[in-house]
Amino acid sequence: MAIFNNGDSPSKSTSNSNTTIITAGAKIKGEINLSCNLYIDGELEGTIKSSKEVNIGKNGHVKGSIVTERLVVQGFIEGSIDAKTVEIKAAGHVSGEIISSELIIESKGVFEGNSIVKDAKLALAKTKV
Repeated sequence: MAIFNNGDSPSKSTSNSNTTIITAGAKIKGEINLSCNLYIDGELEGTIKSSKEVNIGKNGHVKGSIVTERLVVQGFIEGSIDAKTVEIKAAGHVSGEIISSELIIESKGVFEGNSIVKDAKLALAKTKV
């Protein structure tokens, strides 16, 4: 499924399966719930929930919260992220909170905010009285 597809293709990891694409020029507000991959090169304000991979392209801008299995950031995110794996590429910029089991930041990738290791957060929750 593709939304506003202009021919730009998502990363190799998302192109081999069903991927919803939001291309540059698209502006969306609201909540997106998916059981497939998502590639964003446009703007989204709201909540993204995907059981697969979310990829924010170089032109992508997200303000809100993202809950997904894997997140790859080449664009800009402002908000909260809850994912098993978060990968911030060289052109990527994340401002906010990341809760993840694995956080990868490439050289020149930017992260401003708080990072919580997913397993550590569960351990803290269990020890609170």
